[in-house]
Amino acid sequence: MAKRVAVIGAGAAGLCAARHLSASPDLFSVVCFDMSSTVGGTWNYTDLTGKDEHDLPVQSSMYKNLRTNLPKEVMAFPNFPFQTSKPSYIVHQDVLEYLESYAAHYNLYKYIKLNTMVTNVHSRPCEGERELWDVSYCPVSAQDKILTQEFDAVMVCNGCGCLGPSGKDVGVLIKLFRSHYALPLYPTIPGMEEFKGQVVHSHDYRIPEIFRGKRVVCLGAAASGQDIAIDVSSEAKLVYLSHNKARLETYLPENVKQKLGIQALGPHSVIFLNGEEAEIDILLLCTGYHYHFPFLSEDCQVQISDERLTPLYKHLIHIDHPTMAFIGIPKTICPFPQFDVQVRFFLSGLSGRFRLPSKPDMLSDTERDFQRRLSEGLPPRYAHVLGPRQWEYNDELAQLADIELIPRVVQKLYDYVHETRVKDIVHYKNRNYKLVNSEDFQAL
Repeated sequence: MAKRVAVIGAGAAGLCAARHLSASPDLFSVVCFDMSSTVGGTWNYTDLTGKDEHDLPVQSSMYKNLRTNLPKEVMAFPNFPFQTSKPSYIVHQDVLEYLESYAAHYNLYKYIKLNTMVTNVHSRPCEGERELWDVSYCPVSAQDKILTQEFDAVMVCNGCGCLGPSGKDVGVLIKLFRSHYALPLYPTIPGMEEFKGQVVHSHDYRIPEIFRGKRVVCLGAAASGQDIAIDVSSEAKLVYLSHNKARLETYLPENVKQKLGIQALGPHSVIFLNGEEAEIDILLLCTGYHYHFPFLSEDCQVQISDERLTPLYKHLIHIDHPTMAFIGIPKTICPFPQFDVQVRFFLSGLSGRFRLPSKPDMLSDTERDFQRRLSEGLPPRYAHVLGPRQWEYNDELAQLADIELIPRVVQKLYDYVHETRVKDIVHYKNRNYKLVNSEDFQAL
């Protein structure tokens, strides 16, 4: 009898899960849930911020001028390339079109319940070591009409993007977040309560025109923070790119200045860690998101502490409930190819082709990985940050489950792009690339 699998989210990770599940109808049946009216997750751009027409938080974190910070040649799912006529760095509309094409090509729409919100996931032990899952859900337009369906496994694939709360709305909105990058991370900064200017989280950033003539501090210089700072600089009078990383050795527009992190805020100013003070109008927080899964009941036994999600084997499989997987937890990665490897690894174990290690061995493996990071001086919140580790991680999953490796050319181009980016974050997206074969690429 086919195992019934619930997939939560119909963004890139959820579509990938549905594609591989539906490819083996003798082994699996699939139902995919998503709150939106179409597939694509956070790649569905909207001008809206705050709540939508159903009084739910807006899901998308896209901004109008966003272009990918990775070339499409490394972004694609295996065996499903982007259109070759497009430039390497594409706009968000192109990514959404790609995901819609992916869903259509693999005939996935018939498995997806759109406009449907998962409200609760409950673990129910059965005879022997078997475990069942009760997934409760409702239409977003009729949130009192809750239905419950039984499944043999759950794949949490609910991606990124949701509303950034503020003030008195925090307690209400926090209960509505549905994504593991849904709850924006608001740092505690002395003086923020007295600051008279505007505070905006990057989740709510849409267009640079609202910053016209303003003095802006952009706090955070990860890839998205850098890109947003450059976008804002097209309209702002002055942009301070505030961060505690090593100084970026890159070309910057004349009105973008690098500064250290923020020590405190005054009513109309910012004080940087070196004591320097500058007058500002807007604080733009590019500080990331918390992991957050409000639909998981307590019996799911998911713990989140300092941005570490436990207990997860290989950042993926729930050690105490191995029929539950979380796709897309790692950060600083090449996402779509990794989603594909993670999905195939989990399904290989679920089908019995691959046998997971014992619970003690999985716990030991997870702890070794965490302690290695701490010994290297990384803080606990970097537990799921992969960066250069991602390629070894991807290969390990593939080798353990005896599945196809990500072609080496993906790593080579990814690393090459990183080298070009750090030298010129303004113009690196003007370059184009071509994959020659599974090992080599060509810069055009």
